[in-house]
Amino acid sequence: MTCEIPLLRFEQESEVCFLCNVKVLIIHQHFKTPSEGGALRSYFLAKALARQGSHPVVITAGSDGIYKKTTVEDIEVHYLPVPYDNRFGFWRRGNSFLSFAWRSAMLAKRIPGITLCYAISVPLTTGLTATWLKRMLNIPFVFEVGDLWPDAPIAMGYVRNLFFQRFLYGLEASIYRQATAVVALSAPIQGAITDKIANKNVQVIPNMADTEFFQPSSKDDAVFSQYQLQGKFVVSYIGAVGVANGLDYFIECASASQREKLPVHFLLCGDGAMIDQHKLSAKRLQLENFTFIPFLDREGVRSIMNVTDAVFVCYKPYRILETGSPNKYFDGLAAGKLILVNFEGWIKAEIESERCGRYINREQPNDFVEVIKPFLTDRHLLQQFQRSARQLAVQRYSRTMLSERYIQFLMDLKT
Repeated sequence: MTCEIPLLRFEQESEVCFLCNVKVLIIHQHFKTPSEGGALRSYFLAKALARQGSHPVVITAGSDGIYKKTTVEDIEVHYLPVPYDNRFGFWRRGNSFLSFAWRSAMLAKRIPGITLCYAISVPLTTGLTATWLKRMLNIPFVFEVGDLWPDAPIAMGYVRNLFFQRFLYGLEASIYRQATAVVALSAPIQGAITDKIANKNVQVIPNMADTEFFQPSSKDDAVFSQYQLQGKFVVSYIGAVGVANGLDYFIECASASQREKLPVHFLLCGDGAMIDQHKLSAKRLQLENFTFIPFLDREGVRSIMNVTDAVFVCYKPYRILETGSPNKYFDGLAAGKLILVNFEGWIKAEIESERCGRYINREQPNDFVEVIKPFLTDRHLLQQFQRSARQLAVQRYSRTMLSERYIQFLMDLKT
């Protein structure tokens, strides 16, 4: 599809090198590096640009209370002193988002030579920075959408005022219209955006499975001993512990398994607004098959993934959340783990068609017991599903393959 405005102008004629020496600004409030852990998609995109010969510049938020500029593996990273925590309430989060949007715009205008802006949502407010740069400095931008905002907070009841809802939907539409192109992390997100904005270039570049870092491997006896997992089938949830994740259901599954005396142990690895409440629930239920593990860096996550048999992906019962692209799903695929989900949508359809996972009815915690029993008694069946998970990761979501698709997408925008 033809772009709305000429995007990139270069002296080089070759498609192979037209990104060379180009400065691409990535705006992502939650940028993470491997040493920090967490979601690394924006880091991988920046690395892909650097390998192409581009000069990626990232503006993100830090919690040190001071502005900091550093270089991370050929990536120029600017950390703005804008605090954010999953425990923040809705309005405090909003203040953090708006503060970052304003500060990142003021910083970006002082960075010379920016050719393209790549703004990553959530939050939606990164689009404010991108549209300001386009209007004031004539810098075109691409907008990436991993979760549909404001649909999600509205559906979950965080935004009840109708006037404010209309304002947010108007802001969303304005960002989409002004973007040269939009990147969606799933086909349902792409469909939702094209329903809202006609004739817009919306491309799907899915989330990534790091098949080089996470790989099937023999289980580490030291980790088994550390968490007393010998002889247990291990089900892990690794990620954010927020309201939307609905991990009360995960705890209910553990309770149902304990009542049935199943040899299953549950690991919850992460942090967030609901962690203290979930710890109280586990204590109240006297769960002996449940372990809380603090947020870990990437190596720590790999050690937990090593002893895991099944990865649990969990959401509260809101249809809008089913369109998302959770990192834990792709890490589980890369590591070759059985995938368990308690929601419908594209991921449920995919794991069922590829025979690498199972859906658990979120209305019935005992359904977990019935779903998991065949995998406890038939290791061959478990291995079949795990091999299928790894195969899906390699063939459809490989980080290397999708990084190349991202670069090709940017190259296609020059025409």
